[in-house]
Amino acid sequence: MVALPGQLFSNTQIPACLWFMSKDKKAGKNGSRDRGGEILFIDCRKMGSEQLSRTQIAFTEEEIHTIAKTYHRWRETEFSDGEPYEDVLGFCYSAELEEVEKHGFVLTPGRYVGAAVEEDDEESFNDKIAELTGVLYEQMKKAEELDTVIKKNMEGLGYGG
Repeated sequence: MVALPGQLFSNTQIPACLWFMSKDKKAGKNGSRDRGGEILFIDCRKMGSEQLSRTQIAFTEEEIHTIAKTYHRWRETEFSDGEPYEDVLGFCYSAELEEVEKHGFVLTPGRYVGAAVEEDDEESFNDKIAELTGVLYEQMKKAEELDTVIKKNMEGLGYGG
């Protein structure tokens, strides 16, 4: 299952989810491994960094390669680069059927892949709040100045109060 970001398709801005189903998950003649009782979840909702227009995005070649490489590593196909598959927090997860059953058979990729760990920028909370508060007060002061200019212009046009 592959969760896609919004704005990927030109006719809708909602996110979509692709389901790839296979009757035969046994090891293949091409060297692929037995995947019985497993589901691969890939969450691409944070991908799509190529901006085609104001309302549409696309995957870059590198993003497409990352998605394909993840699938082929998981399945161990002939197109795999030889590296082993690994779950990546926030991106992909290989779930056993029993785990999916514990979640009530909910097949939302985000539930399984989890959230990627955000890097801490080492700035303390109090420092961040002080900085953001300063920015907010500057913007509020600027808004007051702009309100005064707008009122003066409206009065000059004969619409003053």
